[in-house]
Amino acid sequence: MQWRQIAYMSLLLERKNFGANDFRFTILYMVTIKSFDGGEFDGYLALPASGYGPGVVVLQEIYGINAYIRSVADWYAAHGFVALCPDLFWRQERGVDLTENDRDKAFALYQGLDEAKAVEDGAAAMEFLRSSPATNGRVGAVGFCLGGNLAYLLSVRFKPDCAVGYYGVSIEKTLGEAVNLANPLMLHIAGQDQFCPPEAQAEIHTMLFANPLVTIHDYPEQGHAFGRPGGEHYHAAASELANLRSLEFFVRQLAGSGIAGAQQTLSAKWDEHVKYEFATRHTEDTLETMVADAYVNHVPVMTGGVGHDELRDFYSKRFIPQMPPNTNMTPVSRTIGVDRVVDEMVFEFTHTIKMDWMLPGVAPTGKHVKVALVVIVHFRNGKLAHEHIYWDQASVLAQLGLIDSQKLPVAGVESAEKVLFPDRPSNELMR
Repeated sequence: MQWRQIAYMSLLLERKNFGANDFRFTILYMVTIKSFDGGEFDGYLALPASGYGPGVVVLQEIYGINAYIRSVADWYAAHGFVALCPDLFWRQERGVDLTENDRDKAFALYQGLDEAKAVEDGAAAMEFLRSSPATNGRVGAVGFCLGGNLAYLLSVRFKPDCAVGYYGVSIEKTLGEAVNLANPLMLHIAGQDQFCPPEAQAEIHTMLFANPLVTIHDYPEQGHAFGRPGGEHYHAAASELANLRSLEFFVRQLAGSGIAGAQQTLSAKWDEHVKYEFATRHTEDTLETMVADAYVNHVPVMTGGVGHDELRDFYSKRFIPQMPPNTNMTPVSRTIGVDRVVDEMVFEFTHTIKMDWMLPGVAPTGKHVKVALVVIVHFRNGKLAHEHIYWDQASVLAQLGLIDSQKLPVAGVESAEKVLFPDRPSNELMR
C-alpha cells in the first residue's frame, strides 16, 4: 500500500517565492497521529523512492517542523528511510514553522512545552510508523536541540530500536533515568554549546560513557546547532561527519532485511515498466509507472520527453511502435541503490523499420545492430522519475554503414561483444 492511498493522509501546499511574479508550490505529505491521551496531531511524512523502509522519527528544534526539519526528513527518505516529523508544539499552537528570526516566539513555545507530553507524542509517532505497512517495523529517532533531549528521553522511556541526539539541551537533568536505557543511543555533543555548558557535558560523559549501548561523539570546536545549514554556528564539515555517523548507525541498527526488500521493490517496479514498454506494449500502463513530471532522455540523440503529455506522444508514436520485432536485450549487470536502478545490457535488433527514437531521419537499412546500453533510472514516491539512457551511437552508425569505422577511432559490433566477453582483445584501435 502506498501512503498516498491511505485515507487519513492530507496534502498541504507550501508556497515558495522566487521573485515578485514567480512562485512554486510543493506538496507536503501530512499524516494524522493519535496521541496517547486521545488527541490528534499532524506529522510531516517523507517516503523513500521505494515507498518502503525502516522508520525514523525526526524530533524538531524549538522552531517547529520548519523547512530545515523537513529537509532532514527528506534526507533520510533519500537514503531509504520512512521519516516522520511530529508536530510537538500542537498542544500550544498547531503548524509552527519558524526561523532564527522568530527566536523570541520559539523560546516562549519551548518554555511552555510539557516535556513529558512531548516525549509521549514522539512515542506516538514511533508507534504510528511501527504499525505502518510502509516500514519493516523497526523505528529509530533523531532529534536536534530540544529534539536531541527528547531523543534521549524517548530512549529511556519508550524503547525505540535506536536513537540519535544532536546537541541535546537539558539531558543532564534526567541522567538518573539512564538505568532504563535498553536500546543503542548515539549523542553528538558540541564542545562550545552555550546551552550545554562544560559541566553538563562532563555529567553526560560520566553517566553514559561506560554504557555499551551509548556512543558519544564530541565536536570540541563547534557551537550549538552546528548541523543546521544557514545557522549562526553551522559548520559544513562537522555537520557532514555527524550526519554520516548517524546514517551508518541507523543502517546498522534498523535496516536488516529492510533495505534489501526496498531494493527488490525498485527492481520489480523497473521490470514492470520495461514489461509495458516491450512485452504488452501499452502506453498508458507505461505512464502509470511514472510520476507526472517524469522525463526520459536518450542521451546520444536527445529523444524522449518531459511530463506525461510529451511522453504519451513519444511512447505511442515514436517508441513502442518503432521497436523492431526481433529486438532482444541481454542483461549484463544491475546495480540497485536506495532510489536508483542502473541496468547494463546489450541491445540487439535488425533495422527493418523506422526508429525515430534511436535513428531519427534514418531510413531502414535492413542491417543487424548489437550495442552496449546503460539505463540509469531514478525513482520518486515509488514511481519512475527519470530515465537517462546511454549507448555508443558511433558503434550503431558504423554497423549500419553510415560512417566508416576504418577511418575513425570507433568500434562496431566488437564494442558490444567485448562487454559480453571481456576476454576479447583490447587495444585493437590503437594498433
